[in-house]
Amino acid sequence: MISAERSQSQSPRSPGAAAGAPFLSICVTDPVKMGTGVQSYISYRVITKTNLPEFEGAEKIVIRRYSDFEWLHDRLAEKYKGIFIPPLPEKNAVEKFRFSKEFIELRRQALDLFINRLASHPELKQSEDLRTFLQADEEKMDRARSYETGIFKKPGDFIQMFKDVQSKVSDVVLGKEKPVEESTPEYEKLKHYIFELENHLAEAQKQAFRLVKRHRELGQSLVDFGKAIKLLGACEGDSLEKVFSEVGSKSEMLSIKLQREADNLLFNFEEPLKDYVRAVQSIKATMLDRANAFRQHFDLDQERKYKELNLSFYPEKFILYYYLENFSSYSYCSEKMKFMNPEKFTESETEFSELKAASEEATKRYEHIVSVMNEELARFQEQKTADIGLAFHEFAKGQAKLAKDIADAWRSVLPKLEACSSS
Repeated sequence: MISAERSQSQSPRSPGAAAGAPFLSICVTDPVKMGTGVQSYISYRVITKTNLPEFEGAEKIVIRRYSDFEWLHDRLAEKYKGIFIPPLPEKNAVEKFRFSKEFIELRRQALDLFINRLASHPELKQSEDLRTFLQADEEKMDRARSYETGIFKKPGDFIQMFKDVQSKVSDVVLGKEKPVEESTPEYEKLKHYIFELENHLAEAQKQAFRLVKRHRELGQSLVDFGKAIKLLGACEGDSLEKVFSEVGSKSEMLSIKLQREADNLLFNFEEPLKDYVRAVQSIKATMLDRANAFRQHFDLDQERKYKELNLSFYPEKFILYYYLENFSSYSYCSEKMKFMNPEKFTESETEFSELKAASEEATKRYEHIVSVMNEELARFQEQKTADIGLAFHEFAKGQAKLAKDIADAWRSVLPKLEACSSS
């Protein structure tokens, strides 16, 4: 169990279903290796149970692979600017680890968590792309993945205004030198929080990894020690053989418990921490969208002001100077421009109107991202508190039980060892 949200999503019957309330329950299960060599991959059964009317039936089972999850993630990231799209597990390009039992199970859990986070999000769960992912047959899914749509493309002239923005906008988030970036106190506080959180989570995950490794190494050491002490007892004979054999057996038993606790730490402690490191990276991707939107908003606003100034004064210098000296009224100046060159003035006014509309649209887009991010941050912090709290609870409970088992095991052999040492 990675989180409470995940465990609830996998229950065979949702509480919402029992009460007749709307519910959407999804389970990613049964990973199977498909293909051979470099073409091999893992497929999963994705089981959806729901009573929502927009879905096709109460239950649907489809087969999906990792690239299908990638497709869904990327589509949502493109469409829902400002929302923290849940992270996917990272890829593993090393062949000997890519299909290990542990890696496959960790990935299955992470994909299950990803899809159920989408299903529990108030806006993402309504996505048409999510419904396609959960219901389309494999052939339709392949077509959806390969179909290149143009709905995300902006008009060519609009792109031209910002052809240099995309290549530079990441510098805003990274804090490198930039002529323009959002610098309100609230946003600076947010950036500081996110970067600090990422650092601290990464360090905690690193130490959790070391704990897992230490438990496994100690477990292996106890196995080796148990075998050695049994051989020593057999060599000594008499009463020592029986006592040493029992010490060896206790060592081997504790080794199994340590290995189990190592697995528990990996799945229920280290992996949730790693998942939140990935979640923070998703937030940083949203910050990049925000930085991009802010830059577009700012650049268009500056261009609009420049065009407005140009529209106030006729381009030819001698007329410009003439009007500067003789007229202070913009409206009067504009009337003179229309009189002297009506076609050029009409063209300038049209350009200005288009630019103004684009500027207002860019401002709305930026303000929408800011508003959505504020809501998302509140949801993220609430969910993080619950998930990380659960992970540390599982950690403490597992360590307490392990410590008790170790103490009980060694305590049971103490009287026999004391008897041997006093005889």
